[in-house]
Amino acid sequence: MKSRYVTSTIALLILVPGLGAQIAQQRESGRSIHRDGWDRIVPDAPKTQNSAPAPVRDLTGIWEPTPGYRDGVQATGARNYPADGKPEHELPFTPLGFETWKSHKPGWGVTAVPIEDNNDPFDICDPIGFPRIELFNLRAIQIWQNKNQVLFVYQNSQVWRNIWTDGRELPKEILEPRWYGYSVGKWMDDYTFVVQTRGLDERTWIDNAGRPHSDELMVQETFHRVNQDIMELTLTINDPKMYTKPWNALDKFPLRLQPEWFDIREQVCAASEAADYNKTVAAGAAAEKKK
Repeated sequence: MKSRYVTSTIALLILVPGLGAQIAQQRESGRSIHRDGWDRIVPDAPKTQNSAPAPVRDLTGIWEPTPGYRDGVQATGARNYPADGKPEHELPFTPLGFETWKSHKPGWGVTAVPIEDNNDPFDICDPIGFPRIELFNLRAIQIWQNKNQVLFVYQNSQVWRNIWTDGRELPKEILEPRWYGYSVGKWMDDYTFVVQTRGLDERTWIDNAGRPHSDELMVQETFHRVNQDIMELTLTINDPKMYTKPWNALDKFPLRLQPEWFDIREQVCAASEAADYNKTVAAGAAAEKKK
């Protein structure tokens, strides 16, 4: 019998320590309870959002997907294009893009493989990279800004990105590719902030379904502050080597401002725990497969 343990299970288990205990304590009166890092219950998203105008040119605060904090998991791939076999979700691959995608062996989606056969770089705790940090297990994001930078800190992997707003242009020649790329941003109006990122390390995947990218990948994020409580994120992939046209991985994906007291949980991929999990679970799955 073929085991169907899958790679994203590794990520979900390793990244959230004590997952089983958390799930048990979060079930109260038949509903899931969301707790912050100090074990305080986070209020449910209100049915009516605060429609007061947002502060001008300001994204600061702690944001999570809404209506539920788990809406950012996106286990089967980018929210707008999950790998589910539906024709409307097929991506516009170039021949090279399709061939590269087929060489990737994820744990979820239409090309999913058993855990012992996967080659997902995140499952050995390579950095998740950008844009996958926003297309798989997108949890809390804390944003700070000053006149020169906007700084993002992500719950997933406890990593940061700095977006330069001092007027510089993206590097014309990338001598040192980065896991999270080089980013510049500018305000299009008082409530719309646009970020462009390039120079991304080719070892990363775009999403949890193993969609590939090349050294020509350009990612554009549009953060639109709808009101005091809600911000929408649109993320566009443009990689002419891998795709025949740009495509929107997220389209007005809603994020909700969290209370000032909200403490972001630790969610770290620990290489030692990943190795132990792969040794015990993957080895057992492989042995069962041979029976």
